[in-house]
Amino acid sequence: MNTLLLVLDLIGTFVFALSGATAAVKRRLDLFGVLVLSFVAGNFGGITRDLMIGAVPPAAISDWRYLAVSLLAGVLTFCWFPGVDRRHNSVLLFDAAGLALFAVSGTQKALALGLDPVMAALLGMVTGIGGGMVRDVLVAEIPTVLRADLYAVAALAGATVVVAGSLLHIPSTATTIAGAALCFGLRLMAIRRGWQLPIARPRKHFEEDP
Repeated sequence: MNTLLLVLDLIGTFVFALSGATAAVKRRLDLFGVLVLSFVAGNFGGITRDLMIGAVPPAAISDWRYLAVSLLAGVLTFCWFPGVDRRHNSVLLFDAAGLALFAVSGTQKALALGLDPVMAALLGMVTGIGGGMVRDVLVAEIPTVLRADLYAVAALAGATVVVAGSLLHIPSTATTIAGAALCFGLRLMAIRRGWQLPIARPRKHFEEDP
């Protein structure tokens, strides 16, 4: 289980770091800015998770591999951006993959430390959305989680599958794969089909002519 969590964390860190680096290059940041954004996007969700469950120092700080994969993603994107960005909406695709991986790994780690299943699912969701939120704030955008089609809901759905599998004593590998696939699939379909939650629509106030 520890090996599975580590692999999911590192892959999630890499793809989220790619999304952060891609957003940085599109905003024409320098190399340092690209590396900072790749590290923040790739690790902030995991750092938040570890701090909330008392796993200190956070893995992203205590394990050099998290920094290494984040910087690798940043350098690859900076040097070969056309290749990384070849597919349309690459930031959204990398973000969806990172969201799925972090949602399930965060949930599994919370369950492994004995958290209540409901809180474990919520923590998995927080793990998934954390890096993307900070990435968007740093490039002066409204965070995707506040405006996107089924973002946090997709993360929560994937986390719920992991929790349900744990309660039903289904092998963790199977539930982790299923949860990640559901989260990624929901997010991808939401991007392509425009699925979204109801949007707030302020009332229009009309002033009467004097």
